[in-house]
Parts: sequence; structure tokens; C-alpha cells
Amino acid sequence: MKTLIIGASGQIGKMTTKKMLERGHDVVALVRDKDKLADIGSVQLTIIEHDLENDFSAAFDNIEQVIFSAGSGGETGADKTLLIDLWAATKAIDYAVKANVKHFIMVSSIGADDPDNIESEIKPYLVAKHMADQYLQRSIVNYTIVRPGTLLNEPATGGFSTSRPANREDAVISRENVADALAYLATLHPQNLTFELFNGEQPLKQALCQ
Repeated sequence: MKTLIIGASGQIGKMTTKKMLERGHDVVALVRDKDKLADIGSVQLTIIEHDLENDFSAAFDNIEQVIFSAGSGGETGADKTLLIDLWAATKAIDYAVKANVKHFIMVSSIGADDPDNIESEIKPYLVAKHMADQYLQRSIVNYTIVRPGTLLNEPATGGFSTSRPANREDAVISRENVADALAYLATLHPQNLTFELFNGEQPLKQALCQ
């Protein structure tokens, strides 16, 4: 199955791209600057340069699966959050529908289920993720929505939980754990599944059964 990774040069996106290639997947990496993937060499990797603020529908040619891991970044304003985390995400879903994509994996966020329920400086981001998630859920595309906890720059632990910890300080997950989960889900192809994801004690397969 040929997989399009949108935001493949971001931290999670790049790790996911590498892990997918290691598993033998054919990957199309959609990035703004292909030089950010210059250190990845594989005959199974195709790199396409596009700005998500413009029309990027051509990237969906012959694509069967999509991983949307793009984000505006923590240092941008609400305008970029609106254009990338919401508008580009909804455009990607529309393109996926037209291309008859079989599986769409959305990297969302803890708190996207109810942005009013969490006091946070990133509420515009949570609102954008909430609306993008709803748009995907109401589409005809088979989807998996992953809502990671607070992201950490730590090595993968191999242990997961889909149950939100009682203490907010414990609601965390390493970026590499998220990338491992995305690579696994790209092979599993679950049907219309939405869940939060944190560092935990269980293998991902077992955690998803909870």
C-alpha cells in the first residue's frame, strides 16, 4: 500500500517516514523543502514539494493511505494554525475522498475532543484539531485519529496506554513512540478508530484493545 505522509519533514513525520521505509512500505513524502529529507535514501521513497497553503491534490495520485502529521508549529500564530492544522487538514481529507484513499491516519492531540475542557495557551490549536477531526469522522474515508499526550523528545519506550492518566503531568508520550504507533497503524488499518495515546506499560497491540 502506497502511503502519503503529509508533514514528512517534521519531527514525528520524519521518524515515521524512516520507520515505514524500514518496514518495506512505499512512501510518498510531502514536504515544503525536500532538502530536510536529504539524509534518507531509499528506492521506496518519493519526495514531493508542495506548500500546504496551496493546492496539493496532485500528491494524492495513486495513493492508498494517508498519514497527516503536518502542523503549524509552536512558534506560529493562530493564523497559521488555522491554515495548516485546520484548513490544510480538511483539504487533505477532500483530496483523499476524491482519490478513493482506503485509510486516513490523523495525528491530532489530547484535548481535541473538548477544547473548552482544558485550560491551555494552545486552545486555538486544539480547536483546529477538533474541527479537523470532526471533518474526517464525518467523511466517507476509513480513518484512525491518534490524539497523543504532551510530546517528549525522548527515545521510544515500546510501552503504551490509551487511558488518560489521572495526573496531567503523566499524560505524556515520546515522539518516537508516536512514530512507532503510526507505522504500526499503517499496517493494521483499523476501522474508524479514535483514541488518545500515552507512554505506558503495554505493547501497542494490547493497549488498543483496552
